[in-house]
Parts: sequence; C-alpha cells; structure tokens
Amino acid sequence: MMITAEAIRGFRLRAHHLDRRLPAGELCSGAGACGVQNSPPGAWETALFLRVEGAAQETLRRALWEERVLLQAWSIRGVPLVFPAADMPVFLAPLAAEAGEEPWIYTRGITAALDFLGMDFDQLLPLVKAACGALEEYTVVGKEELDRVLAERVRPLLPPEKRALWDAPSLYGRPDRQTMGGAAVSFLLRPCSFSSLVVFGGREGTSPAFTAPRRWLGQLPPPRADGGRELVRRFLRCYGPSTVGCFQQWLGSSPRQAKRLWQAAGEEMEPVETELGRRYALAQDIPELRAGGATEDRLLLLGPHDPYLDLRDRALILADKGRCREVWQTVSNPGTVLRAGRVIGVWRARAAGGKLELSASLWEPLRPEERRQLAELGEAYAAFRQLPVKKFDMDL
Repeated sequence: MMITAEAIRGFRLRAHHLDRRLPAGELCSGAGACGVQNSPPGAWETALFLRVEGAAQETLRRALWEERVLLQAWSIRGVPLVFPAADMPVFLAPLAAEAGEEPWIYTRGITAALDFLGMDFDQLLPLVKAACGALEEYTVVGKEELDRVLAERVRPLLPPEKRALWDAPSLYGRPDRQTMGGAAVSFLLRPCSFSSLVVFGGREGTSPAFTAPRRWLGQLPPPRADGGRELVRRFLRCYGPSTVGCFQQWLGSSPRQAKRLWQAAGEEMEPVETELGRRYALAQDIPELRAGGATEDRLLLLGPHDPYLDLRDRALILADKGRCREVWQTVSNPGTVLRAGRVIGVWRARAAGGKLELSASLWEPLRPEERRQLAELGEAYAAFRQLPVKKFDMDL
C-alpha cells in the first residue's frame, strides 16, 4: 500500500506537536521529540511557544536556566540544541564518533590548523578534553573566552616544540583576537560536548556562559545503553518514513557513523512504499501512516529553523525547488507560513521603535478568514515576544 505525502505530513505534524499544542507544563515532551535548535538565538523559544500551551518567555527561560529541566548543548550537526536534561544520553553520547569513523562535518575545517601544528585529530582531542576538566570548577562567560581559557590549559600539555605554533595568530577569523590554539579548541568543542564535558550554563547579559554539565545540573542522568537506538527512534517518529542518508544529513555525521546507529534500530523498522520511493518507518508507526486521513487545513507561522523544517525530503512540504532556496538559505532563514503541513510562504519580523513589524510573502491565495487567522497568529507571536504589532504586511 502506497503511503501518500499527505499522510506523511499529517504524521509528522502530530509527532512535532504542531497539530495541537501540548498541555501547559509539558515542555520536556515538546523539546524531547527531536530537540529544538537555538540558532539564531531565541529560535528554541519560538519552537516551544508553538508546541506547548502557556509557554511564555519567562516560563521557558526559567525551565532552562533556573529549574534546569531543559539543557542546552552542542548536539546534532554541532548546533546549540535545547532538550530535556534527562535526555543527555540520547542527544549527546551517541554522537561521539567511534574509532575509524570520520570527523563530523563541523570539524572538517580544523585540517588547516592541524597541518600548521603538525598534529592529528586523535592526538589533539584528548588534550582538549583534559582541559575541559577546568569547567568542573568554574563557569566561563563568552565563547571567545572559552576558546582562550581552554587553549591556555592545553598549552602545557603540548610538546615544547609545539607551543610557539600554538600561540601563533589564527589562520581563521580575527588573528588579533585568536591564536591557532584557540581556533583548534573551537573546532573540538563539539566532540567535547558529546562526551558530556561542556554545556551552556545560562547567560550573563548578552553573552552565553559555559560550564561542565555536572556543575550545572548537580547530578548527571544515568547512561542509557540504548541511547543511539533511541536517537534513531526519535528521528523516525519526527521525520519518518525516511532513509539512512536523510538520517546522516540530519545528524551531520559521516555515512559510516550514521549507518552504525541506524542498524542498531534496524530490527524495529520496516520498509514502506511512499510517493518519494522506498523509505523506512518504525514498525509501530506503520498502522498510523497507512490509515492516512486528511491533514487538518491549519495555518501556522513557524520560526526560522523550526524542527519541522529540518528535513532532507523537502519536496514533501515544498515542491517548488526555486522556492526552497528562499526557505533554506545559507544564513538568515526566514520563518515559514504553513498550511496543512505545506510551506505556502515566508515571513519575517523586525523590531522597530518598541513595536514589531511583520511581513509575509505568500505563494498561494488565502481566503479572507484565513488572512484574518494569519493576522491573529502574528498578534500571538508578538505578544509572546512582549511587543505590540505595528503592522503586518501580506503580499498576494
């Protein structure tokens, strides 16, 4: 039986809690589905505002910074991800590459630094991990300062002939503010995060702070032998039916590492035929997928980098490849207007004079009542950001 694109969209909307909001207080359920990206800063707040009733900014920040039931750390694709603190064994430990697996996509840029230093990846990573031990004792404010502090702690661990090279001006970014050692450390912070050595520890002013997870949480959650398998399960619940290639791109890992994790959950999957070809789904999800049913014709304003948009089979929600380039950009992605799980436009918000200016570029016509609904969604978003709406321009 062919599983339709409409059935898949409906399944994913439900998995992402975008068909209807979760009850107030269920922030961990909203964040734990597949994690919520916090890049650009604040993206995680918008994502959970859409998924959980009563998720005001103060509620979200209290859960992350005071109650600490949520945690922010570098995770899939190396992005800052917010997820339940109890899910560290799912969103961190499985991402660590095993022997013989290629580095992650975000560590490939370290090659120039390693060549300059005359060291290899496997030599340097243990030294940076050892330096992270300092975070058990104190918190470092600012990413640039974190690179500097850890580079200083790595320096005495290096062979004497490497130290002058370590202190040389960086080949990356701003050589007046960064050394080669600081640059190398910056690339290796993600693998250190996967080993539960560094997490985001709140903010001081506009700067993020960093510390050890044990210092931040007080107690680490128990390890999970099935952490990797659970990560695959959550991917398939939110993005299934899918393929190991899509999973690999979602992770940002090497094909070899993705295949290892995928195979760990292989006995729980079954192949299915979809409009996009053969895909795999969790066996327990197949009855729901095959039941199909009409996707509710609901409008949504998703923020930039919402987890629902973090898929590789983009034709499922936006068939026009030219329009795809407007949604998934290299930098400064817009928000998206969703109707029944399909992208039908983009939108942006700009604060000016203490008010919020909203604009939407629509690619499909809306009925008058839908335009009113979209305006109400804009008002709700502005209220969440604690700003009045100055105007909401809609093209088309």
